[in-house]
Amino acid sequence: MCGIVGAIAQRNVTEILLEGLRRLEYRGYDSAGMAILDNSIIEIRKETGKVINLETAISNKPTKGQLGIAHTRWATHGRPTQKNAHPHSSDKITLVHNGIIENYTELREQLIAKGYRFISETDTEVVAHLINDFFKQLNDLLQAVKQSVALCEGAYALGVICEDVPDTLVVARKGSPLVIGLGIEENFIASDQLALRQVTDQFIYLEEGDLAEVTAGNISIYDSENNHVERKKVKLTSSEQSTSRGQYRHYMLKEIYEQPAATRQALQGRLGKTQVLEACFGSAASEIFDQVAHVQIIACGTSYHSGMVAKYWMESLGNLQCSVEIASEFRYRKAFIPANTLVVTISQSGETADTLAALQKAKQQGILASLAICNVPNSALVRESTLSIMTAAGPEIGVASTKAFTTQLVVLQLLTIVLGRRHGLSEKQEAAMVKELRHLPSLCEDVLKLDKDIEKISEAFIEKNHALFLGRGMQYPIALEGALKLKEISYIHAEAYPAGELKHGPLALVDSEMPIIAVAPNDDLLDKLKSNLEEVQARGGQLFVFADTETNFKNTAECIVIHLPKVPYGLCPIVFTLPLQLLSYHVAVLKGTDVDQPRNLAKSVTVE
Repeated sequence: MCGIVGAIAQRNVTEILLEGLRRLEYRGYDSAGMAILDNSIIEIRKETGKVINLETAISNKPTKGQLGIAHTRWATHGRPTQKNAHPHSSDKITLVHNGIIENYTELREQLIAKGYRFISETDTEVVAHLINDFFKQLNDLLQAVKQSVALCEGAYALGVICEDVPDTLVVARKGSPLVIGLGIEENFIASDQLALRQVTDQFIYLEEGDLAEVTAGNISIYDSENNHVERKKVKLTSSEQSTSRGQYRHYMLKEIYEQPAATRQALQGRLGKTQVLEACFGSAASEIFDQVAHVQIIACGTSYHSGMVAKYWMESLGNLQCSVEIASEFRYRKAFIPANTLVVTISQSGETADTLAALQKAKQQGILASLAICNVPNSALVRESTLSIMTAAGPEIGVASTKAFTTQLVVLQLLTIVLGRRHGLSEKQEAAMVKELRHLPSLCEDVLKLDKDIEKISEAFIEKNHALFLGRGMQYPIALEGALKLKEISYIHAEAYPAGELKHGPLALVDSEMPIIAVAPNDDLLDKLKSNLEEVQARGGQLFVFADTETNFKNTAECIVIHLPKVPYGLCPIVFTLPLQLLSYHVAVLKGTDVDQPRNLAKSVTVE
């Protein structure tokens, strides 16, 4: 991990590669590097830290050429040092790599026995030496890459160049995303099409096991069986305006404020007068949904939290049994999948390695069908699924998810309704839910007006090292999401519990130094929640309560209340998410952390 850019053209590609890396910074990384074929010699520049450090290095020691590759690294093997940064070389071979080579130790020992010397701690350097070894035997770069990856176990997206083949860029993909950008007498590669939107809007998405030989004027693609294949060309039309911060200090704040528009976009074309238009799930959706008796949701991180909310919705509103599991757990255990199960995978990027692997395992065990909920239309998860529906959040640059999460929840409520109508959800109930969904964007706008009030209370967290989030029912997953956001970007240790679990351990942590954040909609569990919060106050805890305006919470020195507008029961998880995002954001800003690119984290987790 984490980002790849490459180019071959009739012009200098240095700035193209740098701009591509800048556009991939949102993924999170610890070092950056570039290799340019300059007068038949591959010149490498790489630095730890941000892309701007690499820019400075290139400015101090310029290099230019018409063929090059570049990379932002997120450390998996070896520390974040200059030696471990990509690109990696072996004699005349240089490459960049996303993914993990699981059998690199065995391959490393074999290569050392052949006389190869390793200068990094990475698994990637093994691949460079392998390709070099085969190239010396075959004098064919494409075949050298093909023979090398056949020996590699794990996941990879590779971009490879060679001093002896100055007009060619060879790429390979298995388990990590890779796209080819199409130009006129120039072509490009990247791990994310966003990196190349400044030079092209036409792309080819490589499929699992593909290898490709890319020149300025031609692209030849071969599948895992070495057959020459044609892959579909896709023209993207989405606006690039959303990749700019505009008036906002950080991408995260911009994306928080984009949520009214994002939720509106997620609903567009999917609501009739009183019904959800289930054709938005695909032409085969109705036939499949008629047979669904059980839903299995699989996801990671924030997407897992949205799946937890969906379980409450599907069982309480849709009258349908639903299970939710973390993908990295599901893929490695013996799972029981009931008959007529719809497997729903949720991923922002659609390239999450654990979620993809879990889907493959579920397919092998026999399922009715699969549905991908995703923000990237041409991602691997979408291609691997029977049905798909896009969240339509638009590009999300901040590593900590905001609008991707809320739009996932919107789509999951649409799914709850279309499945629920087959299991007892009445036309009257559906019409009421549709009416509520139409008001969701304006509710989000009303909540964002509380920003200044939330910014003020965030000052109480500056010197704190721990925080506890509480919620009941559907709000428990939202408490989990709130805790995740705070720890992700402010580095404050935060946990979340169902409020009813306080007596079973967490109360031992409560004191004046432990802020307690509670989510309190006006629902059937409100009185229970109030009792739980009284337990906190009795032990000297400082409460911060985000409450529905009708809950009658009163502001005191020990209980700070932020009142939200009245929110319909089914929409509470979506609406109550926004103030928790704002709280985390303002705490992080006050603490001076890197809001958009928090340490050790990556936006798109394409390895285990």
